[in-house]
Amino acid sequence: MGVPNVVIVGRPNVGKSSLFNWLAGRRLAIVDPTAGVTRDRVCQLIQVEERFVELVDTGGMGVEDSDDLTAHIDEQIQLAIDSAAVILFVVDTRSGPVVLDKQVAKRLRAVDVPVLCVANKTDTNEMLSNADEFHRFGFSVLPVSAEQKRGREDLLEAIHRHLPAASTDGEEFTDPVMKVAIVGRRNTGKSTFVNTLVQAERMIVSEVPGTTRDSVDVRFELDGKAFLAIDTPGMRRRQSVATNVDFYGVHRAERSIRRSDVAFLFFDAAETISKVDKQLAEYIAGQFKPCIFVVNKWDLLADSMPTQQWADYLRDTFRTMGHVPIAFVTGKAGKNVKALLNHAQHIFKQARNRVSTAGLNKVVRAALQHSPPPLHQNRRPKIYYATQVAVEPPTIVLFCNDPKSLSRPYQRYLLSVFRDELLFPEVPIKLYLRKRESTDERNEIDAKLTGGSKP
Repeated sequence: MGVPNVVIVGRPNVGKSSLFNWLAGRRLAIVDPTAGVTRDRVCQLIQVEERFVELVDTGGMGVEDSDDLTAHIDEQIQLAIDSAAVILFVVDTRSGPVVLDKQVAKRLRAVDVPVLCVANKTDTNEMLSNADEFHRFGFSVLPVSAEQKRGREDLLEAIHRHLPAASTDGEEFTDPVMKVAIVGRRNTGKSTFVNTLVQAERMIVSEVPGTTRDSVDVRFELDGKAFLAIDTPGMRRRQSVATNVDFYGVHRAERSIRRSDVAFLFFDAAETISKVDKQLAEYIAGQFKPCIFVVNKWDLLADSMPTQQWADYLRDTFRTMGHVPIAFVTGKAGKNVKALLNHAQHIFKQARNRVSTAGLNKVVRAALQHSPPPLHQNRRPKIYYATQVAVEPPTIVLFCNDPKSLSRPYQRYLLSVFRDELLFPEVPIKLYLRKRESTDERNEIDAKLTGGSKP
């Protein structure tokens, strides 16, 4: 299980961003009385008792954006809702329930996760009766005031109580069905590949690009194990999305990636890499999904091009995804298909691995010793200790003296070390940096190795 998302939603100007900053303990989201300031999701890792969660701020529901970005804002809100473990439905006690609150509540009733109604701007005890009016929406109501700093502990306790059960280091994972999203631009042979997997004509296979207009789940077995293949519509550039069918096809493909365990990104061996391929790779990476680059129709080039040449082409194009394995297959004939599925199982297991805190800190210590972090404002950054807090994707938190002092290149260096030394060499890793609290006395990495004294 990954770090659970706690998503803040509501109509404009109810204080969502103020609540986000208050809970995060930092001013991260823009607070402004103008409706629609928050457009994209804003995320921050916070600790709720012994659990880590990712707090997600979203734009106002129902806002008509002045820059014609209403559809984009709503898409980002829906993405956040789809990923939520707990939803904080923020309302305004001062104004009381309004029509737009009712519309938001109606939308949230269809969501299958806990929803807490957070009555913000309950600045005094005299306003508690006003907050009670929001019980009409059918959710638990928690009166708080981000501005007056009232009710924070009660809200955090309620969030903690509604979080899904946490997995433990010693948990024995069962073998669930592995869900594989098969994605790629049009006419790369995805549906033919699915037909080969199930040894039946389950998909419509055609030379006309874009035949598959919906995501279709197909169950099959391999060596006695059950799998789920998600065949998706062929993707094309967003500028080319001209019809509702194309528009929803793009969204369904993206949703298929989000609910998959492993993504197969298909390329046509006879075609050059396109902008659509790059957009898909970026989306998969942004979702932290294990991925395999699948070069299909390899029979067309096997006699004229070495596999290493195509592999180098992929590595040169997708420089930030050097950990992604590459497979060369012929979907129509079934060549290398079984090996591809076996490799998918392997990286699926990698994404679910856990390492002990002691083992992780041993690796961090060696990395710091080999290459200390560069100076920041004439001081050497300190890393006190590290811990893995989640799986799928493997999620590591580094506690340090100043999160801003560790540069992006140095973070990439640490990620490369984790892939080389730990149990997840071919899957994406989430890395968070947090400032160690003054009450936290853990210091599992020798201060001398982390630059405990001035240079």
